Amino acid sequence: MNPKTLSLLEYDKILARLAEHCAFSASVELAEKLKPTPSFKKAKIRLEETSEARLLFSTHETVSVGGARDVRNQVKLAARGGILETQHLLDIKSTLIAARQLRKSFGKEETDKSRGGTEPYPYSNLKKIVEKLPPPLGLVDAITHTISEKGEILDSASPQLASIRKERRVSHNRLMTKLQKIISNTQNKKMLQEAIITQRDGRYVIPLQAQYKGQIKGITHDQSSSGATLFIEPLSTVEGNNKIRELQLAERDEERRVLAELCAKIGESQDEINTGVEALAALDLAFAKAKYADAIRAEEPLLGEKLKVEGSKKKADKPSSLNLQTFNLIEARHPLLDPETVVPLDIALDAATRALVITGPNTGGKTVTLKTVGLLALMAQSGLHIPAKSGSALPCFASVHADIGDEQSIEQSLSTFSGHIKNISQILKKADEKSLVIFDELGAGTDPQEGAALARAILSELLERGSLSFVATHYPELKAFAHTTQKVVNASLEFNLHTLRPTYKLTIGLPGRSNALAIAKRLGLPSSVLVAAEGEIDPGEMRVDSMLDDIHRQRKVAFKERRKAEKARIQAHRLRRELNEKLENIEEERLKILEKAREEAKSQVEATQVEIQEMRRRLQEAEKPLEEIEEVKEQIKTVEKKIKQPIRKKKKVVAEEFKEASGEIGIDDKVHVRTLGTEGIVTALGKGEAEVQVGALRMWAKLKDLQVKKKAKKEEKKPVSTPRIRTAAAVLPRMELDIRGERADDALDKLDRYIDQAYVAEMPFVRIVHGKGTGRLREVVREALRANPYVKSFEEGKEKEGGAGVTVVKF
Repeated sequence: MNPKTLSLLEYDKILARLAEHCAFSASVELAEKLKPTPSFKKAKIRLEETSEARLLFSTHETVSVGGARDVRNQVKLAARGGILETQHLLDIKSTLIAARQLRKSFGKEETDKSRGGTEPYPYSNLKKIVEKLPPPLGLVDAITHTISEKGEILDSASPQLASIRKERRVSHNRLMTKLQKIISNTQNKKMLQEAIITQRDGRYVIPLQAQYKGQIKGITHDQSSSGATLFIEPLSTVEGNNKIRELQLAERDEERRVLAELCAKIGESQDEINTGVEALAALDLAFAKAKYADAIRAEEPLLGEKLKVEGSKKKADKPSSLNLQTFNLIEARHPLLDPETVVPLDIALDAATRALVITGPNTGGKTVTLKTVGLLALMAQSGLHIPAKSGSALPCFASVHADIGDEQSIEQSLSTFSGHIKNISQILKKADEKSLVIFDELGAGTDPQEGAALARAILSELLERGSLSFVATHYPELKAFAHTTQKVVNASLEFNLHTLRPTYKLTIGLPGRSNALAIAKRLGLPSSVLVAAEGEIDPGEMRVDSMLDDIHRQRKVAFKERRKAEKARIQAHRLRRELNEKLENIEEERLKILEKAREEAKSQVEATQVEIQEMRRRLQEAEKPLEEIEEVKEQIKTVEKKIKQPIRKKKKVVAEEFKEASGEIGIDDKVHVRTLGTEGIVTALGKGEAEVQVGALRMWAKLKDLQVKKKAKKEEKKPVSTPRIRTAAAVLPRMELDIRGERADDALDKLDRYIDQAYVAEMPFVRIVHGKGTGRLREVVREALRANPYVKSFEEGKEKEGGAGVTVVKF
């Protein structure tokens, strides 16, 4: 890739932002040196590594390279026989621990995955990097055994060192005891400046007043700046000081020997450690790509490989190339712009299109569009996910070339036009069928007629070579060229004529206008000048511009209508889905109630059969006839047949089966509840009302709302105890809905479905349990109830019902 192109497209700024997500210097170095690869295979692997890292972070948020450091220089020094500082040894230890933990984490993940099923291992590319991490070398334990976390050499580093230090401590204590006796002596106290023990030149001394010089025999090592104090080493402690000094030197030598031995081990593992650091850097770079992708809300692009096929275009028997993978960016954004304010781009080019000519107003976004296209291509081939919707597709280019901006150079005596031509000539030397070429204001900076002709010739040459080209221009000749030439498509950036401001929206298939006069008017150019300018324009050109404006307006109207239709379709689909869910829930609950009733009846039949067997036994013992028992058994068989019948969809209740409750209703009578449109069994009686059981639900209803089912005339028989089978003829939702602990949106969604079910079932009232808490959920629920057309009224529940934590709703 051309370094100048990378700079023009601001690729270096992307790398700088990527480096901010790296954890240590080695991965930062890799990020700063990252270049797009022309290899489809390598680019694909890079993208997969980033995707795997993002997947890993979604399930293992804490995974990282830990305390890894770039210790390659230190290891190189150790390999040459150098002795490292203790902090450098701790850095090596930390790096090896990070490698060990990552190997363990990926090994555990692979084991868990193999136990879970036959799905492929999701981190195969990252695992290949992890396999390059060094195996346990024994260095972590060796360093831990030798150096503390504070960087101090431990006594456990060697037996000799432990012995020397122990002897030094004993000698030190003996020396301190002697010196303490000297300064504690009553005769000596008056001669001392202070009764303390201090050090001079590594020797332990006491402060003697100068006037008592010679009173205590010893060696003078120093005196105070005023000369009033002499620091002497008493003769009786000289041997002790000498002993300590000898042990200090022995300790120093042993420490150096221990460190040299440890560094030699590290030097022997130089290759393994360096390979491990490089693998850690590669892993951390993949992690940084994943973090950067999350930061810019990016998605993995579909990368297509350019394949050569035999064919002919303009010259016979000449092999040509065809990009079988289309160029498709969906809601693409420039990664360096604010995602909240930038207008996304949609660019869809089929495999046959080889050039896109973009026209539009100045400051309308043409240059940003070109940079977005080029930069996203570079990012994709660097393994970076791009800020675009999922499903975006890009070809894999062997080279990317760009000519953007002012190429004027005073040092090289180049004008703007000359600078552009020099750059374009270099591009034409390298561009081929695998190249992406980007031109901003192609042919600008010279006579418009000659510049347009030159632009057409350059674009034709690139078409002949098969390069994919993106060109921004103001030349109307290039618009006409794009309209009449195969494999070339027009595009425009919209301009709002009402606000006289660009909208930055790209439209494929239509050329745009530069709108120079409109912009000049907005910027305050005198109207007399504008009128004169309009008079100089060819009327035919004015009609073409007017026609383009009409096409853009009609396209916009069609787009709005299509969006409305799409929105209506989505809403209809949602309503259909919700209705199906409601119907499924109602049917499931009905079947559950009927199944429960069947099980209850079955258990009652079994209990009755047991009683019959017991009665039969007793009658046999009493030698009485069994006719009555046989009659009961026949009735039981009839009930069993009914129980074994399959549960079918409910039938509507026939009104003729019921009569008005003109007489007195009795317990266990089967009645029709008019307010609910269903059957029930009377279980208790009160003043002017009765308790009716409907399936699993019990409720009180007024007698005037009940109809007693007509009883079929039967032959008079002896009364026998037969089980009553109770089934619900209609399915009702539960009497209360519990939404405590729900979020407001979820609670309102459940409330709407529940109110719909209760209203369809003609339930007189229901209870909504929302709890007390802060009262926020209660306010949201009651606000929704006020706006619901099915709700007649609602009130706070009574104390026994839950008080302020419950709302009773009437329909």
